[in-house]
Amino acid sequence: MTEPNRLALAGNKVPEPTATFWIIKVLATTVGETAADLLATNLHLGTQLTSIIMAVLFLVVLVVQFRTTRYVPAIYWLTVVLISVVGTLITDNLTDGLGVPLAVSTAVFAVALIATFAVWYAVERTLSIHEIVTRRRETFYWLAILFTFALGTAAGDFLAEQLNLGYLASVAVFAGAIAVVAVAHFVFRLGAIISFWIAYVLTRPLGASLGDFLAQPTSDGGLGLGTIVTSVLFLLAILALVVFLTVSRRDRTAVRESSIASREPSLDL
Repeated sequence: MTEPNRLALAGNKVPEPTATFWIIKVLATTVGETAADLLATNLHLGTQLTSIIMAVLFLVVLVVQFRTTRYVPAIYWLTVVLISVVGTLITDNLTDGLGVPLAVSTAVFAVALIATFAVWYAVERTLSIHEIVTRRRETFYWLAILFTFALGTAAGDFLAEQLNLGYLASVAVFAGAIAVVAVAHFVFRLGAIISFWIAYVLTRPLGASLGDFLAQPTSDGGLGLGTIVTSVLFLLAILALVVFLTVSRRDRTAVRESSIASREPSLDL
């Protein structure tokens, strides 16, 4: 086993899904929506050029994330913010650039996500985010995260266009759906893993609807803050929470004995 692979086993690479985790996730999702609009529309870069720039930046940060030996809040959440932007742009390119119907995009990304989970479980025998202790598991994890953002974008836009709910109503609908998942988990004992991933997908359209509500003009049903103000405010909030987590270390997840025992002798990708 090479030295980099040994280093990759130093600790779990994913934070504990605390309340702070979900708050940052929604904030990052909102930034993914507003930042993509800011770069592509307000700064006139266009969807394609914005996609290239953000994809390169995301890949650079992802490499840094993979090279860390354990969970580092600043690196992890920067990766989430960037993958949120990239996931949004993937769907936007398919819809606006190639004319792929949102219903088709939603179905394709749903199948891709399910396939990722199926292969992940077949190879690793677990989908637990408490056991992301190898490079291979982390690869599956980030691939699943990418598809959740793309799926959430497509499904959210599909529902918004079909139902024409408006931004604030959409926020209420998706927040209510997440509340249903929470009740199903805490009251009716829906499995933690399936509950987590359903909620993770739903936070994407929730954050996007929230971002649109804050950024869009009042004439369109928003508050008129604009994409620049909304993006800056949410990025500052994310920064403050990440600093808090870095200092408090409240979101660290202990590596379980089962995850240590299940590590494979070779982890080369």
